Amino acid sequence: MLRFSANLSMLFLEYSFLERFDKAAQAGFRGVEFMFPYDYDIDVLKEKLQTNKLEHTLHNLPAGDWAAGERGIACIPGREEEFRDGVAAAIRYAKGLGNKKINCLVGKTPAGFSAEQIQQTLVENLRYAANMLAKEDILLLIEPINHFDIPGFFLTGTHQALALRKVRISGEILLG
Repeated sequence: MLRFSANLSMLFLEYSFLERFDKAAQAGFRGVEFMFPYDYDIDVLKEKLQTNKLEHTLHNLPAGDWAAGERGIACIPGREEEFRDGVAAAIRYAKGLGNKKINCLVGKTPAGFSAEQIQQTLVENLRYAANMLAKEDILLLIEPINHFDIPGFFLTGTHQALALRKVRISGEILLG
């Protein structure tokens, strides 16, 4: 049976974020996802979900400074501590909202590092996230994004994502 979730970061944009929960329920959705819940109190979001009888199905790990153009930090050497703090925040929100899936936007290819450094940083960060999420019975997803939608994005194709899945990363990682 198909189940659809309304992405509240992309739908009902004529309304405030919190009003979008109401609009999704009115449109017949039973599930909602959104990119980043971190600007909102967990209890406020939980109330909107419960009032509208909605399931929270997905959110992203923190992606760095979105307004400045960052689209994830998992592949950026030197930002590992920030990434780990983001994993903790994502778990806190997932547990509070009853969500069992978290997506990792890996980020844009950083300048000044070798391909090996970038790949190793990404693998170690994904390994960390997968292990921490697995302890909470939460699934980690990764999402390749083409260069048209996010120029310079590091993870651009299925072949890269499948190669990452083969690396010894405990916990499960699914393609978004």
